[in-house]
Amino acid sequence: MKKEEKTVFSCQSCGYQTLKWMGRCPDCGQWDSFVEEVARSKSEQRRGGGISAFQTEPVPIDSVKEEDFHRHSTQINEFDRVLGGGLVPGSLVLIGGDPGIGKSTLMLQVLYGLAENGRRVLYVSGEESVTQVSMRSRRLGVVSSNIFVVSEIDMNSILAMVEGRKPDVLVIDSVQTMFNPEITSAPGSVSQVRETTVRLMLLAKRTGISVFLVGHVTKEGAIAGPKLLEHMVDTVLYFEGDRNHVYKILRAVKNRFGSTNEIGVFEMKEKGLQEVTNPSAAFLSERPKGSAGSVVTASMEGTRPILVELQSLVTGTSLALPRRTVLGLDHNRVSLLVAVMEKKLGMHLMGFDVFMNVAGGVTVDEPAVDMGIVSAVASSFWDIPIPEDTVVIGEIGLTGEVRAVSHADYRVAEILKMGFTRCLLPKTSLNRMPKKNGMELIGVQTISETVEVLFGR
Repeated sequence: MKKEEKTVFSCQSCGYQTLKWMGRCPDCGQWDSFVEEVARSKSEQRRGGGISAFQTEPVPIDSVKEEDFHRHSTQINEFDRVLGGGLVPGSLVLIGGDPGIGKSTLMLQVLYGLAENGRRVLYVSGEESVTQVSMRSRRLGVVSSNIFVVSEIDMNSILAMVEGRKPDVLVIDSVQTMFNPEITSAPGSVSQVRETTVRLMLLAKRTGISVFLVGHVTKEGAIAGPKLLEHMVDTVLYFEGDRNHVYKILRAVKNRFGSTNEIGVFEMKEKGLQEVTNPSAAFLSERPKGSAGSVVTASMEGTRPILVELQSLVTGTSLALPRRTVLGLDHNRVSLLVAVMEKKLGMHLMGFDVFMNVAGGVTVDEPAVDMGIVSAVASSFWDIPIPEDTVVIGEIGLTGEVRAVSHADYRVAEILKMGFTRCLLPKTSLNRMPKKNGMELIGVQTISETVEVLFGR
């Protein structure tokens, strides 16, 4: 008789395991997330589908030779920038984003750039047939003999194809559709996603093949599956953007080979995604002139300063609790700054609704845009436009002081390049900066000085 298999209950949100079913996960707090799965023995877990593990013998660190490797260019400068300069051989990159945002389109264009440089690439689709992938590639004009396409979800078959084809780059679209026959749970479960990622990670490190994993996201915007998935990979990229906006943002939140919080800006067109080489000009192209409540500020995204337009609308309300509606900014940060304005500037905003928006659909979460938020709200409240040639940057504290910002010289250089002639910035940052020809730099220490310079109040 076959020995009875042991089962465990695994949380599909965080991977927590228990021997009995529970209504609420004690680790992550999710309700009704436990699914019964067959428990694997330690020998099965070590087997890993025939993929050998890392070097097991320790060696002196000074005896390890630095390999002379170079990054592979994808011929998409914005994508290379987010990766840190190009694709590193043997790296494991995870790309997440909302459905229909353009993840598969971006992958095909990236593979085409690598294929044109002589790299052999294998695209594994678990959601579409080979015909569907081919139709999209022809529509995008990214057809190459170095791109191999297959529709498969069985990990054993995929690894056998990799051993036979020996590609330089492998794409799994998507990791939630992959299936390991040794695990009885359904594709997309915590066990399946975790096992698939482990096997692909060992494959990448053993063979030097660069692996892209396309991942689904939850309704909260996080990548579906256990958090362990993001810890195991080398780079985590999020593809963001509103469907109603043409601009899409590729953001790096983890990168072992480059800067984090780097972004790449793309525009969705008929022939696919086209990179935006000057995001500041794109975001400011439709800025209204002479309108109250509009201000330009400079935000550092990784190593690149980007000018964005902040818009505010302050209007009276009959509600007992006024609304604070914020898009593209931290809601709590805006509420905090509104409270500072009431206390330090004497502005009675409790009887007014405050609406804030970042034009172009981009998200800004840097404290250096605090002074832009305050200036936009004050401009709309007093109905006084801010001069069109003025940019404001600076972080604001709870006592109304204006604090220094990082990389002030880079921000000012971008402001000057975009044709602005006046900049309000923290006085401590101004003292450490050289003078800029053609730019009037005004240092302020408090928000009272800021509104006095901008509005004469």
